[in-house]
Amino acid sequence: MGNNNLDSAVFAGGCFWCTEAVFQRLQGVFQVISGYTGGSIKNPAYREITTGRTGHAEAIKIVYDANIINYSELLEIFFATHDPTTLNRQGADRGTQYRSAVFYENENQKKMAHSMIDKLQTEGVFDSPIVTEVTELGPFYNAEDYHQDYYNQNSKQGYCQFVINPKLSKLQHTFKSKLKKEI
Repeated sequence: MGNNNLDSAVFAGGCFWCTEAVFQRLQGVFQVISGYTGGSIKNPAYREITTGRTGHAEAIKIVYDANIINYSELLEIFFATHDPTTLNRQGADRGTQYRSAVFYENENQKKMAHSMIDKLQTEGVFDSPIVTEVTELGPFYNAEDYHQDYYNQNSKQGYCQFVINPKLSKLQHTFKSKLKKEI
């Protein structure tokens, strides 16, 4: 298998521990990196992000094989595994750092993100309007090491049990055919 079809996508859907755990389980996804993007300072640290004053979102960068899973499928899973209708909030996590966002890398990704949002709105998938921002990707900064592979290293922790496990259950139920056989 060559790496000629590797591509990347950057999404923010609340806490990056949650979104990282979801996308790590998909066939064709080779790497998921938790990090920060969309803000105003260089090389932000987690302690700065949590204040909400830097403008960064907790985001993930997904490296995937477009022959196995495509950008449209990633978007579909992204919208199905978080609440894109709450502004600057996912569950109990509140602040601009937890906003719902698609950070596009090219015009095609931008067009596909808007098209997916329009489709979901037209079909009435959500009871409230989608507030997901679609923004050009700027610098992406990797989060600190202890945030990487968080769920897999800390699955017994309370946050993982009560917040991430339900997302993984939904993923398992809704997208079973897209999942890796083991992780």
